[in-house]
Amino acid sequence: MAAQGSIADLPPHLARYVVDQDYPSYSPRDHAVWRHILCRLTAHLKDKAHPSYLEGLAAAGIGTERIPRMEEMNACLGRLGWRAAAVRGFIPPAVFTELQARGVLAIAADIRNHEHIEYTPAPDIVHESAGHAPIIKDARYAEYLRRAGVAGFKAIASREDGAVFEAIRHLSVVKEDPASTPEDLRRAEAGLVQAQASRTYVSESTKASRLYWWTAEYGLVGSLDRPRIYGAGLLSSIGESSRCLTSAVPKIPLSLGCADQDFDITRMQPQLFVARDFDHLFEVLEAFEATLAWKRGGDYGLEEARRARTANHLVLAGDLEVTGQVAARIPGPPREDGMATLLAVLKGPVQVSRGGHSVQAEPWPGPALVAFGPADPGPSAPGSPTPGPFALALHGGLEIAGTRLDGHRAEGLRATLQGRPLELPAEALLFVSPGLPGVAGGPGDPEAWDRWFGEQDPFGGGEAEALARRRKAEALPARLGELYLEVARMRAEGQVKTARLLQIREELSQYPDDWLLRGEVGELLGQPGT
Repeated sequence: MAAQGSIADLPPHLARYVVDQDYPSYSPRDHAVWRHILCRLTAHLKDKAHPSYLEGLAAAGIGTERIPRMEEMNACLGRLGWRAAAVRGFIPPAVFTELQARGVLAIAADIRNHEHIEYTPAPDIVHESAGHAPIIKDARYAEYLRRAGVAGFKAIASREDGAVFEAIRHLSVVKEDPASTPEDLRRAEAGLVQAQASRTYVSESTKASRLYWWTAEYGLVGSLDRPRIYGAGLLSSIGESSRCLTSAVPKIPLSLGCADQDFDITRMQPQLFVARDFDHLFEVLEAFEATLAWKRGGDYGLEEARRARTANHLVLAGDLEVTGQVAARIPGPPREDGMATLLAVLKGPVQVSRGGHSVQAEPWPGPALVAFGPADPGPSAPGSPTPGPFALALHGGLEIAGTRLDGHRAEGLRATLQGRPLELPAEALLFVSPGLPGVAGGPGDPEAWDRWFGEQDPFGGGEAEALARRRKAEALPARLGELYLEVARMRAEGQVKTARLLQIREELSQYPDDWLLRGEVGELLGQPGT
C-alpha cells in the first residue's frame, strides 16, 4: 500500500486512534528532556548508528533543540513516501501494523518523564520519531518496515494476545504516572504476568511482534564484531545505545529463530540479533511470511484461526472473503492438494467481502458453513441466482441439502458424512470452495467491520493516560517551569548571562530532585556535570 494523501484521508477505523499533538501542552521541561536525549544520542551514535541515521534526522524534520511538530515531520516524510500520525501510548497491534503497511508511522505524542530519561517502557515521541523516522531515509529499509507491517497485519492474533496488550498498556501508564505507588506498580506487573501466563500457545501475531522487536526495534546490522545500530529502541535510548555494543550483550546472527525468542518490554534486552545488511531482513521476513496462515491456507490456516478464538477471514477461491470466528472443522480423507478439511463452521457475526470490500449492507448475525472440494451444485445451490431446494455431493462422502433463500443464505440445512448425519445449524450462510488459499488475521474489510462493531472511543475515554499526563504536568512547579523557560530562551538567543545563570543555579537548590535544569545551567556556564 503506498502512502498518499494526508492523515485526514485515513479510514475511520484508523483515524479514531489519531490525536492532535497538542504542541502547547509540552512543558519547558519536556523540551529540555528532548534536547538532553537528542544531544547525547547524536553525539554518541555518530559512529555507532547506521550511516542513514544522522542524515535521516534532518530528512525527517527532526532537530535537537525542541520536540518536533507533526506537521513539520509530515512535510519532510512526504518526500520519502511516508507520513506520521500522532497517537496516545500503546495502540492495538492490528492498528499499528495496518498504519505501517500504509506507510504511516504511529508517533506517540507524549514524552517520557525526566526520571526515565535513560529508558522508558512506554512509547513516546523520542522513541517513535527520533528512533523510527531517521532510518526511513534508506529506501530499502523503509520498504522492509512497510512489508513487516503487512505481515503483522495479516498474522492471526489470539484472544489471549488482547489481554496481554491491555496489561502491557496499563503497566506502561502506571510507570509513567508520577502519582503511582509501589503497590500500583506491583499490581500492574502482576497483571501482566497473569495475562502472559494465560496464553495457551504462541500465536502468529506474537511471533510477528517478536520478529519486529528484534529487527525494527532492537536490530543491529553489519558484522558480529563491529555492528551498527538501526533499531528504533536502541536509537532512542541513551542507556541501551551505550550498552548494546559492549561485550555485556551477546550478538546473534539474525535468523527466523528470532520469532521464537520472547522479549520483555519493561527491561533492557539480554541479547541482540545482527543482520548482515538490509537485504538480510527481507530474507528472514519472507521465510516468516511463508509460515503464516495468510500464505499457507488450508488445514493449517483453519486450525490457526480456530484456536485463536478471534474473528479472522478465510480467502476462498475466486477471492471471496468470509470473516467470522472458526468454531470447528470437520475432517475427511485428504484431497490431491493435501487438504483434509471437508467443512468449516464459523460463528457469527459473519462478513462477506471481495478484494477487501464488504458486499453486505449489514453483517449476517448467524453462523456460516464453508464446504471444501469440487461439487456439482445444481441451479439452486447457495451463491447461484435461483432460489429453491439444492443438494450437494462433495469430496469424502459429504452431502449437504437444503433450500437456497438468497445469495449464500440457506435454510433447512441437512448434511451427512459417508451416510452418518452431521449436526448443522438449520439456517446459515453456505459457501463452497475448491480450496482455501489463505486465512488472514482480522476481518476482510476492517473499515466495514469497525463501522458495525467498533467502539467510537477505542480506549474508553483514555482516562488513565489522561490522568497520568495531567499528574505529570502538575508535578512541575510553576516557578521551576519559568526557570526552564528562561534558560531555554537564553540558549535560543545565544546570550549567556553568567550572573543570572548563577542566580538560577542558587535558586535551584529549592528543587534538589531536578537534576536536568541544573545540568543545562552548568552547560551554559561551561561547567557540564555541575
